[in-house]
Amino acid sequence: MARYFMELAYNGKNYHGWQIQPGAVTIQETLNEALSTLLREEIQVTGAGRTDAGVHASFYVAHFDTRTPLTDPAQTAYKLNRMTGPDIAIRRIYAVAPDAHARFSALSRTYQYFIDKEKDPFTCDYAWKVHPLPDIDRMNEACRLLFEYTDFTSFSKLHTDVKTNNCTIMQAQWQDTGRQLVFTIQADRFLRNMVRAIVGTLVEIGQGKLTPADFRRIIESRNRCNAGSSVPAKGLFLCHVEYDKKIF
Repeated sequence: MARYFMELAYNGKNYHGWQIQPGAVTIQETLNEALSTLLREEIQVTGAGRTDAGVHASFYVAHFDTRTPLTDPAQTAYKLNRMTGPDIAIRRIYAVAPDAHARFSALSRTYQYFIDKEKDPFTCDYAWKVHPLPDIDRMNEACRLLFEYTDFTSFSKLHTDVKTNNCTIMQAQWQDTGRQLVFTIQADRFLRNMVRAIVGTLVEIGQGKLTPADFRRIIESRNRCNAGSSVPAKGLFLCHVEYDKKIF
């Protein structure tokens, strides 16, 4: 068996997330079917992580195994792009070590969340318009508290099957690009719904509904009911996955 990594991007608007689910169109299922048809064997694609319905990825990594090594991975990517439609773009396919794993070999993942400062018909499908606009300095003050903790149960979807809610956050900050407020967060792993719940809580701080001290109490409570609402999925993008170079 030969193992390959596949770098891709996708618009999640018309998909029920990454992971295969009964009766729903997903990115994973779409790729499984396309690769199985193209390579004429049953292919199961494994992704770097699960993205929820409506969430996008500007950079995503998946791996798959095939009994017959690819003679021209670039040509395989080209043909796959013709089969997957406009919502999924295969950037490149390349061979990796047999034990390289798109999910478990990842060192970190980075997400970004976009908030439009003004109504914009060209970004409205990929950003959230919120009123009143939150204060970025207050949100960044609260962001610094995230580095003091590892247990983020307060921002996790309830009743998930993970063994631990501990994560190490390496980066968390808001930037004002002029037209948008952009939140960037990097961690070794993320819980279900974690980024959207953190953003929702930070926005409430930026709007003056909560204080940074409240944010600390929310984290320490380990209770999802105390945190803010999850923000809309359309503004969230997985934008980077980092790996140790030894697996390539």
